[in-house]
Amino acid sequence: MLHVNGLTYRIGPRVLFDNATVALPPDARVGFLGRNGTGKTTLFRMIMNEASPDLGTVSVPRGARIGRVAQEAPGGPESLIEVVLAADEERTALLAEAETASDPHRIAEIQTRLVDKGAHAAPARAAAILAGLGFDHQAQQRACSEFSGGWRMRVALAALLFTEPDLLLLDEPTNYLDLEGTLWLQDYLASYPHTVVVISHDRDLLNASVDFIMHLTEGRLELYRGGYDEFERQRREKQALSLKLRKKQEDQRRHIQAFIDRFKAKASKAVQAQSRMKMLARMEPVSAIVDNEVVPFNFPAAAKPLSPPIITMEGASAGYGERTVLSKLDLSIDNEDRIGLLGANGNGKSTFAKLIAGRLEAMSGRTRRSTNLKVAYFAQHQLDELNPKATARTHVAELMKGATEAQIRARAAQMGFSGDKADTPVENISGGEKARLLMGLATFGGPHLLILDEPTNHLDIDSREALVQALNDFPGAVILISHDRYLLDACVDRLWLVADGSVKPFEGDMEDYRRLVLSSPASDKDKGGDKAGRSADKRKTAAERRAATAPSRDRIRQIEAAMEKLQAIIADLDEKLSKPGLFERAPDKAAEMAKARATAGERLALAEEAWLEASAALEAAET
Repeated sequence: MLHVNGLTYRIGPRVLFDNATVALPPDARVGFLGRNGTGKTTLFRMIMNEASPDLGTVSVPRGARIGRVAQEAPGGPESLIEVVLAADEERTALLAEAETASDPHRIAEIQTRLVDKGAHAAPARAAAILAGLGFDHQAQQRACSEFSGGWRMRVALAALLFTEPDLLLLDEPTNYLDLEGTLWLQDYLASYPHTVVVISHDRDLLNASVDFIMHLTEGRLELYRGGYDEFERQRREKQALSLKLRKKQEDQRRHIQAFIDRFKAKASKAVQAQSRMKMLARMEPVSAIVDNEVVPFNFPAAAKPLSPPIITMEGASAGYGERTVLSKLDLSIDNEDRIGLLGANGNGKSTFAKLIAGRLEAMSGRTRRSTNLKVAYFAQHQLDELNPKATARTHVAELMKGATEAQIRARAAQMGFSGDKADTPVENISGGEKARLLMGLATFGGPHLLILDEPTNHLDIDSREALVQALNDFPGAVILISHDRYLLDACVDRLWLVADGSVKPFEGDMEDYRRLVLSSPASDKDKGGDKAGRSADKRKTAAERRAATAPSRDRIRQIEAAMEKLQAIIADLDEKLSKPGLFERAPDKAAEMAKARATAGERLALAEEAWLEASAALEAAET
């Protein structure tokens, strides 16, 4: 369906594609992977003839219908269902012509074509797609102009899916969907009848919905069969083989070079030496597949832990002005709770997050917070609050009044902004880097509770994995709102469902919730009741394990703090002892410092052994 042959494309001095070649089979469902900024969206633009390659071709079969979500979201007075139905231009034109046609042969042709297209079932199909993306029957009758930009982008996606193009191009479609819409889209794409290429960093979607992975790396395109997990396995095997072949070739090169160096001056061996020199020149180097390193996220712990619970609610309610959004909230949050908030957009997840963060006051009931509770709150809309002209360094400096330049830059580097990156204006960094900066600023003071509202929208897969590791290492409480099921599965121990104007514990796991979302409305109650409690033991066990390993984690942090102090003492003593003439000028003082240096080294060695033992014990407890 899609053929890319010898594609080369440059933007200034930067090469995005370097003689890239790939062919996608018909009706393939393909996940398109690659680091942010490597050229994935650029390839989509070339498929749509919006950009031209420097060399090579990008082609699809003649007459194939290509579909991509419109850049401009619909926003006119038409109802949502009308907008989606109008996306099928042929159906719209045939229905209009059927109203005025008088020639019997033409009328028969029109009706035959309408039957072939399933035109009379189209309203029901359009309504089903809109419902899957979060629009109930009443919403489908409302005008597009009444909805916000994010919801109108869902309408644009619904219109594209309704047309069922021969080649469907989707660029991060889950960025403007909630978890419920994401689960529906996964199910829809898994049975899409034509070719689909989806740019996504959602590994759950890539495992559930595609049967090929197309990977863009170092300007080349490689096609792997299977979903994301299978791609990762094949890539690691290929990486290991590449490194093995590279070592073997380097050994051969050293052996040939040694022969040349030894015998090139001897007349009797001159011919053999010349032959081996030509062999060495013809030997193509094996390129090593080495992944670029991802800067880890760093969420510092609070200086002093608090007595649990850190937040309790009794009959609390929250809303805006006269409108109550959530009521009858009877909940508590402890120090190490890991909570995922479920529920469709518009049910009040963000309202609840603001209430917990203290950005919204309770309208009634009782809400108690621990004294000195520090809460870090991150939401995607806050990206616009960053000063576009300022840099990461200046944002950090505002929080470190009186600090030295070295201290400010060291802290910026911990957040992932070292060297020139720290001096790059915010307006010139990527969405993922803005999210990283904002999370670093939000958690700067070491919070007891971390609230993240859709943190992964601009992060690639490797950065999402780094976020998972940071959240699991963070010793405080975490509340997550995310459409990324993998993130929820990897990081939370408890699920709370925001629905029907309140927040209640969901006694099940993410698979139970997926089935609940995809089930018919008539059977929701029965299916939810049957599953209640089936996975509670598993979630309870995870929470108990986290509580049981908390002392080990604290012990490791204490040892690491001691090691840092000892390393600083040793560095200071080494610097002083290295000064010329010290032992001649002050031999007693020099001997004292040397003794202190040896003692600190011994203590550091003991601390390192203790750290290794504690880490091994923690790893054993977590498996």
